[in-house]
Amino acid sequence: GKMAQDMTEKELLKMELDQLKKEVKNERQMISKTGKELKEYIESMAGEDPLLKGIPEDKNPFKEKGGCIIS
Repeated sequence: GKMAQDMTEKELLKMELDQLKKEVKNERQMISKTGKELKEYIESMAGEDPLLKGIPEDKNPFKEKGGCIIS
C-alpha cells in the first residue's frame, strides 16, 4: 500500500471511516465488568508474568552479550 504521507486527505478520511465502521460493530461492555475480569485474569497469571517477577538472567534474550566498555 501507499505510505501515509503520499495519501490524499480524501484517502486518509476513507481509511478512517472504514476503521470506524469496523469498530462500531464491536460489542461494548461495561468497564466495571471487564475491569474486574481483567484483574482476575492478571492475578491468575501473575506467577508467570515476566513484568511482575522479572526474567532470570539466563533466560533473557535481550541481555547484553558481552559488556562493551566505553572509555
